[in-house]
Formats: sequence, C-alpha cells, structure tokens
Amino acid sequence: MAGEDPNPQSRINETQLNLSITNPQFSNSLLTYYSKLSSEFRAPLFSHQQSKMVEIAVLHLLANLAPFLQQEANLLIGVQEEIEYIRDEFERMTAFLRVADAMEDNNPQLKVWVRQVREAAYDIGDVLELYMLRLGHRHGAGFRGSLRKVSCFIKTLKARHQIGSEVQRMKSRVEEISKGHQRYHDMYGMLEQGSSSRSTGLNTACHDYRGDALLLHESELVGIHKPKSQLITWLVHEDPRLKVFSVSGMGGLGKTTLVKKVFDDAVVKNRFQSHVWITVSESFKIEVLLKGIVEQLFEESKQPVPQRMDNMDTNSLKGIINAFLQEKSYVLVFDDVWDIHAWQSFRYVFPIGNCGSRVVLTTRNADLASFTSKEYHGDVYNLLPLPRKESWTLFCRKTFMENSCPSHLERLSKDILNRCEGLPLAIVAISGLLSTKDKSSVDEWDKIYRSLGAELEGNDKLQSMNKLLSLSYIDLPYYLKFCFLYLSVFPEDCFIDHWRLIRLWVAEGFVEMKVGMTKEEVAEGYLNELINRSLVQVAERRRDRRVATYRIHDLWREMIVSKSGEQNVVTLAGEKSREWPKKVRRLSIHSHLENTQQSKCFTRLRSLLMFNATGSLSKFSMLASSNDGLRLLTVLDLKGASLETFPNEVLKLVQLRYLSLRGTNVKVIPKSIGKLQNLETLDLKDTYVTELPDNILKLQQLRHILLYRYKQDLVPSTCFQHLCGFKAPTEIGRLSYLQKLCSIETNHDNGTILLGEVGKLTQLRKLQIESLRNEDGRVLCSSLEKLSNLRSLIVRATEEDEIIDLDSLSSPPQHLRTLYLGGSLRRVPNWIPSLHSLVSVVLAWSKLRDVDPLESLQDLPNLVELELVRTHEGEELCFKTGGFQRLLRLRLGVLKGLRRVKVEAGSMPRLEELFIRHCELVEELPSGIEHLASLKSLDLYDMSDGLISSMNRDLERGKNLKIAHIPKVWIGDTKHGYWKGNYL
Repeated sequence: MAGEDPNPQSRINETQLNLSITNPQFSNSLLTYYSKLSSEFRAPLFSHQQSKMVEIAVLHLLANLAPFLQQEANLLIGVQEEIEYIRDEFERMTAFLRVADAMEDNNPQLKVWVRQVREAAYDIGDVLELYMLRLGHRHGAGFRGSLRKVSCFIKTLKARHQIGSEVQRMKSRVEEISKGHQRYHDMYGMLEQGSSSRSTGLNTACHDYRGDALLLHESELVGIHKPKSQLITWLVHEDPRLKVFSVSGMGGLGKTTLVKKVFDDAVVKNRFQSHVWITVSESFKIEVLLKGIVEQLFEESKQPVPQRMDNMDTNSLKGIINAFLQEKSYVLVFDDVWDIHAWQSFRYVFPIGNCGSRVVLTTRNADLASFTSKEYHGDVYNLLPLPRKESWTLFCRKTFMENSCPSHLERLSKDILNRCEGLPLAIVAISGLLSTKDKSSVDEWDKIYRSLGAELEGNDKLQSMNKLLSLSYIDLPYYLKFCFLYLSVFPEDCFIDHWRLIRLWVAEGFVEMKVGMTKEEVAEGYLNELINRSLVQVAERRRDRRVATYRIHDLWREMIVSKSGEQNVVTLAGEKSREWPKKVRRLSIHSHLENTQQSKCFTRLRSLLMFNATGSLSKFSMLASSNDGLRLLTVLDLKGASLETFPNEVLKLVQLRYLSLRGTNVKVIPKSIGKLQNLETLDLKDTYVTELPDNILKLQQLRHILLYRYKQDLVPSTCFQHLCGFKAPTEIGRLSYLQKLCSIETNHDNGTILLGEVGKLTQLRKLQIESLRNEDGRVLCSSLEKLSNLRSLIVRATEEDEIIDLDSLSSPPQHLRTLYLGGSLRRVPNWIPSLHSLVSVVLAWSKLRDVDPLESLQDLPNLVELELVRTHEGEELCFKTGGFQRLLRLRLGVLKGLRRVKVEAGSMPRLEELFIRHCELVEELPSGIEHLASLKSLDLYDMSDGLISSMNRDLERGKNLKIAHIPKVWIGDTKHGYWKGNYL
C-alpha cells in the first residue's frame, strides 16, 4: 500500500533461520526445542484490542523484545518456564498500569505501588535490551541476525550461564513484585470500574480544527473587547513620556492572549515605529532575551542583524538595543515576568526618551505590576475571571462548536462550568475533554461531573483549575499520555518544532503502526488530537498552512513536568531542583548540568537532549565515558552545541535512532557512522558538512536526512544561490525507507546517476535538490514519476540562467502540496494545473518573457501562498476575476520589467498579505487593490521614488482611499546605502 510504513516490526520465522553449529547434536536439540515453542512465541504477545490496554512504553518494549525472547528460548535449554513466567507477568503488570493510572492521584498507596510496578517493568526491559545489544554488537548483524550468529556468542558454557543467571534474576524480581497476586486482582477489578481513561484510537490522522489561542480570530475570543479597548487607549495616548503598563492576574486568565491581540492591532502597529514581543518565563537567560530583542528589531526594519552577535556579552547587546531605539517610538512587550529580579535584568535596556514609547508586562505578581507601573507613570490592568454569561458562551463555543447547548445537557453543563470559576484555561480544558464525548449520553457527562469531586467546593481557583487540568489528562487515551508527558523535555515557553517533535516521538517508540500510514502520519494524528483537546497551542504555521510550531501553557507544563518526573518519563536538569530517580531514562538539560556526581543515575539512559546548554560537548563526553558508553541511548539531540568535530563517543551508540547535531560547527562525518545501523533520523542542518560518506548506505533504517545550510548575509528573495546542500553517495536509492532527503547537490560527475537513484526512494515525502543541470531534467522527471508519496518538491538550478527542464514529466506526484522551482523556465510546466493538492508555489528566477505565469496557476483550488521572484519579464500582471479563490499570501519580487499590477473584482477574495519588493518600474499602487477586502497587510520594499512620494502626498491630503481599509502598510528601502522603513 502506497502510504504504509515500509518497516513494520519483523518477527523471526523458520525460513529466516540459518542454523550452522558445529555440534550436530546441539543443533538437533535446538531445532526440536524451537519447534516446541514456535507456536507459542510466533503469536503476537497481545491482540490488537489488548494492546490498547497496555502502557505504550512497555508495549513498545515487548514488541521489540519478541524476536529476542524467541532466540533466547531457542538457545537456552531449561529456561522455558522462566521466560513464559516473565512474559505473563509483564502482561499483568502493563494491564495493571493502564487502569491504575487513572486513579493513582487520589490514592497515595496506589501511587507507590504503580511506581514499583512501572520501574520493575522498565528494569526487566533494560536487562533484556542489554543482552540484545550484546548479541547484535559482537556480530554486527543487529537484533535480526541469524540464529547461527547468535549461537556463536553463547556456545561457551560461561556465556550460557550468564544469560541463564540473568533470566533467573529477572524471574525473582517479578516474583517479588507480584507476591500478592490477589492484591493485583483486587486492585485491577476495583480500578476497572473507576477508570475513565478510555482509549479511542486513531484510524486516520485527526483533523486539526482548533489551533492556538494566539492565532484565533478576534471574533472567536470571548470577553476580550473591554480590556483590549482599555489597553489600546493607554498605549496610544499622546503623553510623550515612557510609560510602563502591566496586565496582572493568576495563570489561566488569558493575559498573553489579550496582550497579543493588543500588540497586533493596527492602531498600535501604526502608532509606534518599533515593536518587540519577548517571552521572559521563570528560568530566562538574559543573553537569550537580549538577542531576541535585537533580532526582532533588525528583522522588523528589514536590516541584517549585527555580525558576531552570538559572541557579544550582555553590555554589548544592551548597547545595540539602546542605540537602535534612540529617538524612536517603540512598544515592547515582556510576557510572563515572574519577579522583580527579572525586571531589574532588563529595565535599563530601553532608552527613556520623549517619543511616547510604551512597555507592557504580563505577570502573576501583583506587587511587581504595581511597582513598575508607578515607577514609569503607567497603570495596572487586573484581569478578572470571566462573568457567568461570557463563561457560558466560551464553554458552548468550545464544547459544541456552536453557541447552543443541547437541552438535555444544559443542567450538567452549567454544573461543570461552575467548577471552572470563570477561568478561560479551565473552561477550554474541560471543553476539550467534553467535545470528545457522546453528546447523547447524559450518564457519561454525569460521570465526568462527579469525578470533579465535591472537594473543589470552597477551594481556591488555582486548586480548582489544577483538578480540571488533571481530569483532562486522565481522560487521554493511553497512547497520548506518554506523548503528552514527553513535551516536558522542552524548556519553558519554548516554541516546539512540529517535525522535530514527530521525529522524536517515533524514535522514542511512542507511535503505533497503522495500516496504510507511516508512523509520522500517525504521530501527526496524535498532535492534532492534542490540539483539538486544547492541550497544546499552535504558535506558527508554514507556507502550506500546516502547523510549524507549538506552545504549552505554563500551567499545563507545570503539571506535565510534575507527572513526567513522578513516572520517570523525563528528568530535567537546569530548572528547579527536583529529586532525581535512581535510574534516569530520559535527561533534558536546559542550561547546565548540576550534580555531576549523580552520573551513576545514567547507566540506563535512553534519551539525552540539550537546550541552550553551556559546555555541551564536555557534558556529553562525561556522561558517555562514565556510564559504559550510554549503551542504551536511542535519542541524542545536541542542537546548537559547541561542537567543532563529530563526537567519537557517538559511534559507540549502536542503539541510536535519532541524532541531531543541527546548528553546530561540525564539518566532517566519519566513515564509521555506518556502525549506527538503527539510525532513523540524521539532522545535520546548519552545519558545515558538505558530503556524506558511502558508509551512510549501511544505515538501512534511515527515514530522514536533513543536511543543508543558508549562506550568511544573503537574502533568499534577492540572491539566487543562498543555500548549500550536500554531496550524497551515488547509490542513495539503497536507503529505501527515506521519507525526507534535504538537500542533495547534483552538479558533479555522478549527478545524473544520483538523480536516477532518487526514483528508487518511493517512500519520499520531501525532496530538495540543489544545482540541477539542464541536461539532467529528463532523468529527474523519470524519477519523480515514481515518487507517488511526494508532498514537497524543491528544485534549484546550478545558476539563475540555467534552464530547469521538467517538461517531460507526464505523471507528476498527485499529492504534492508545496512546489519550489528556482531557475530559468521556457514555460510554466504544463503539469502544474493538474496538481489540485498544491498549497504553496514559488517560481523564482524563471525569467518568463512571452508567457503569463498567472494563467497556469489561477485555478489551483487549494493554493494559499504564491511567490513570484524574477518570474516574469513582462510589463503587466493581471489577476483576473474568479482566479486564486483561496490565496492568502502573495509575494512579488525583483520583477524588473513590471510596470503595472491589476486586480480585477472577484480575484483573490481571501488575500490577507501582499508583499512587493524590488519592482522599481511600478509607479502606482495595484489597480483594483480596493477590491481586496480581506487584506491585512501591504509591504512595499525598494519601490520607485515616484510611487512612495505619491503615497506620502496622498496620505498628507487624506486621499489614500485605495488602501484605507488595510490595517498595516509598511514602506522600506535600501536605495541610499542604509536600511530604513516605517508604517504608514
């Protein structure tokens, strides 16, 4: 099946076994023993329905251990009963964990018992995996090696004795845990009745229909008009003094959402010259915060950030900010400021001046809000819970996707709503839970209401909300719980990259197989379900409108950090001090690693991630050298670490599935990387690696190769060669599981052969090709016709005058969503109009002369983004009536012959963003721009002096009627040797 994952968990069968042992008697004994056990061990350990009742981590472990248990049972005569006992108890343990999880919060004794069972299950799995590792490592065949190679390892009596002893020790551990078997039974029966943690399953990727509060249209928000109006009035008041305003209130009231809507309002945008939004958080680093301010200031003004900024100290960064803001009116938002110490860290960053500048804080600290506002002539807006009417409106909108509640649920709905105390986050959380429930079943809703507990009555709002959040977590299907808790690896207020998270989930083994889907597609369904339950927030979207990054509300994060610590899912270093488990299984370092003497905790470490960690290489080397090489490590993420060379310690991590050295200074990948035969993701983006060795072809499990970097100080919209790819091994087609290949250079002796090999990668979802030669176009077309699963295609020619010849492509991939063609075209490829799934199209440096590119694109039914850079050499572009019905963003750049842009009525009815750059012959605004009623922003950059002068004159005379409906209009240029710009 086209979309089916190509690498399901394999199971050993007799035809795969190649038994070759020198002792014939021993061989016959093994064959007899294998025949006896084959029917027992070939069957899956769990049926499909039973697997839903098993803790996902342990279930994944058992799936991977099944072949191992087969091999060991075949080889170790006399351990059949022990292996069977361990397997049976594993089933009981994991089923118990599944139902106990829903009630452990209310039963301290049960919580202890659950922890013991969970740790026992993990420990048993560790021991078995260590033996799997030993067998696979010594013979270089992985875990699916033949029985002949395994037998070579255990031929000696000593080795057999070691394995037998460990099996016996495992059995003793299980017996100790489950001495009170009746206790298991009693608890299991009791819990089965009380558990509300139901597994719903995902047969297809769940549709994302909610999104993030920060991205919601204002009409979707409730209770925001009055506070927003008040804040805007404060901000735009003509008082020239610098003023500081604070929005204060407990977590979950919607402070960030409110201030973001104020910050984005057109009145505020037009009032100030510079705009900065910074999230501070409790564990902020002043250097990171200051760099964020510098980046936003320079990016907004379309200037390159200062060189060597990464090496600047805090005083230098403060100096840059202060100098930039001198004599400017600015609005700075510092979101989530915890205490006076944080305020003191950046209070002197901005100049006081007399330009009417404003600073806004959001904080839970009422004293801080009062102090800052008094010091800087400001005021405090104390955000209060929603009143009853607005609470009901929000509840119905989120629960029923409409404004009315079914009459048979109205009483229960209002009873549940009363427990939310008017807190928007609590309302959204409980609504996310209820939206998944049967609307016809009063009993199910009554059960949820009763589970909230009478103990909430009289408690403070924070306790009530924590109870509601906990209930939403408990209600998650079990496969989602581990995924949700895993989000605690990311630092506070971190923007979580969509694909990074998905690749991590897959590598960790949290994602189950589904027929006709890859694991990555299943994981996207998981994420969409978390969005739909309002447990994560969408922060940014990509060109094709798919999610780019996520955020987690502070209160949600506090809860999952606590729970993931209790369950030993993730251990955090560099945040608040917490008691560490005896055996750390996943370690996330957020700034620095304390308690290095605890290295003995890391002998069973499976994942290591570092975020903004100082001395990253030394920490990793220390952990690797002191813990037997971290032999069980499956995930290693050293993004942004201070690395100059590839760490040799990594080459010993033969269990590794995920390796990220993104953003490091690594230049060469060693040939011995071929040892990492379980690797699925290799992320080398933004490194200086230019070639991968041929031994990379030994990594037959690879699903994602990410290796490219942007050239410094080059603007993609004006410079053709702004990106560097890598030279791939000629026989790249052997990596048949690859889904992402970014970005291969093809302008070399083996380029033609390499492009032919690409056609063998039938599982590819994203393909990025650099330096395509004209003569290789037909070979590429032949390969593309075989890539039916392709979703994203990026092709750049060797130089801007090189023709990209894709005319021979007769059967393009029909699921293609994004298309980028960079290089000269004779015509717009005639196959593009047939791609009805296209969402984003970029045609760059096409230099079409007698061809109107719009005719081939205007009827694409799902196109939301179009970018034309040096695409058209003609004098006019006309967007005709009925064309581009779903287009949201249009970018026109470096159209050197263009003089006129026409927009007919009925064209681009949904357009929100229009960006025109370096079209210096255009002397007037697009004709018909007034028809674009949905337009929210117009950016004009490096346009003709005549056009800008005309707009300024019309503005002074009050005649800018054509663009009066556009909230944000930006004008900027570099024509006089320096960057400048401003909002009209």
